[in-house]
Amino acid sequence: MADEKDNGKEGELELDKSGKKKKIIIIIIAVVVLLGGGAGAYFFFMSGGDSGATQAELDTALDSDSGEVAKVDSGAQLGSALYVPMPRPFRFNVPGAARDRFVEIRVQLLVRGGDNEENAKMHIPLIESTLLGVFSQANADDLATSAGKVSLKQQSLAAVQKVMTDVEGDKTVEKVLFTGFVMQ
Repeated sequence: MADEKDNGKEGELELDKSGKKKKIIIIIIAVVVLLGGGAGAYFFFMSGGDSGATQAELDTALDSDSGEVAKVDSGAQLGSALYVPMPRPFRFNVPGAARDRFVEIRVQLLVRGGDNEENAKMHIPLIESTLLGVFSQANADDLATSAGKVSLKQQSLAAVQKVMTDVEGDKTVEKVLFTGFVMQ
């Protein structure tokens, strides 16, 4: 009987040893996979290589307002995007069908290149006057919809580009951005 008890314990010990070996192998494999994944992620995110974008891809931009892909003017100056903030927000009342509304719009201008930035900064009073003229023609019912806001941006851009072309001989401003829009 003592031999049977010893044989039973040896059988259990053999099972425990093989189970421990399997657990150790599984843990080692998991560690190797995690380290490999970490190394791969490091090289992926930290690689400083060229993005591989061609000039044609860079010339095509996603127009965030309409969701369509638009071709950037080839006549526009290539350069880094610079943002020229208007010094103060535009605050005005607009008529509506039910009642008049108070609107506050914060505006920044997207320009390309340092020369255009300087031109825009030099003519801020003219640009403010132009934008205020466009905003004063707005209707509260139109501004309540996103389509009305997009339309107001487009009208603002067209007016600012026309004024800058008259003054500087160049559009200067690529986009009019509303960075804050409150209507009460």
